Amino acid sequence: MATKSGAAASKAASGATRSRSRKATTAQKSRTQKAGSTNYSADELLKYYRDMLLIRRFEEKAGQMYGMGLIGGFCHLYIGQEAVVTGIQASMQESDSVVASYRCHGHMLACGMDAKGVMAELTGRRGGYSKGKGGSMHMFSREKNFFGGHGIVGAQVPIGTGIAFAQKYLGENSVHFCYLGDGAVNQGQVYESFNMAALWKIPIVYVIENNRYGMGTSVQRASASTELYKRGMAYGIPGVQADGMDVIKVRDVAREVIQKVRGGAGPYILEVMTYRYRGHSMSDPAKYRSREEVQKMRSEHDPIDQLKKLILDNKLGEEDALKKIDREVKDIVSDAAEFAQNSQEPDPSELYTDVYAAPL
Repeated sequence: MATKSGAAASKAASGATRSRSRKATTAQKSRTQKAGSTNYSADELLKYYRDMLLIRRFEEKAGQMYGMGLIGGFCHLYIGQEAVVTGIQASMQESDSVVASYRCHGHMLACGMDAKGVMAELTGRRGGYSKGKGGSMHMFSREKNFFGGHGIVGAQVPIGTGIAFAQKYLGENSVHFCYLGDGAVNQGQVYESFNMAALWKIPIVYVIENNRYGMGTSVQRASASTELYKRGMAYGIPGVQADGMDVIKVRDVAREVIQKVRGGAGPYILEVMTYRYRGHSMSDPAKYRSREEVQKMRSEHDPIDQLKKLILDNKLGEEDALKKIDREVKDIVSDAAEFAQNSQEPDPSELYTDVYAAPL
């Protein structure tokens, strides 16, 4: 009887151990699974939260400094669109490259460019990425494979196509990401680029950031065809549309697209449906849309708020951890603003440097 009792106790203990093990495994899985079909980790979500928040706070500070007269010229803010570049960047390889339009501060930060250097360039200082000569729309980082902001609508598309062609010609297993807006898709040079990319199966993803307005004109008023991801059909370029207010959805669609392009399928069009909260530029009062429209997007679809809710609801992070990230981001942006204001202005002789690829 004693032996049977011991065996029963052992069996019960073993069962309890297996039960605890199953519970532990279930708890561990809950830290990495999404409600739905997509998997992610807590660390990934916290990183996306930090990256998007950095872009948001940086742009808010840039808007402040513009209002104070510390930033001159044109300045186009990315507030509201943070999930687009964050989700796509999360799906890229280090060797992949990027070219963007004039609304490009967020792309620079997402590529890993230092906030101090970006802010210093906005203020036209020597410590900026283009040594104070490029300003908001024209700074570059070869080290981070970021080939600019470009001020002319659609001008970055043939440039990006050329960069992607060079990568293929050199035998690199890289994908190029060319960002353009909904207003640029009606430009002739965009279709010339589509034709060349399709003809030579160039490894490029054309990312159309559809924020619904080209300056003050809605897509419906400017485009006969509003399904912009289908614009490459005449050239045999496939396309897909993603929810640009959800960083996870952007990332997942981007991963599928990149896999095809890197596998040799040729160019692809990725249209992301997003929304900018501010005007086209700092001088735009945005009277072409109602305050209620903007508020509805902020309250129901804000990409940062949605991710924060996902993290907290699924117990993938604590409120204290998010507050810590908030403080860290605030410090980074404050330091960047201070650096930009204290950095020296470029010497006039700087006008003659970097004009040619090699010195004459």
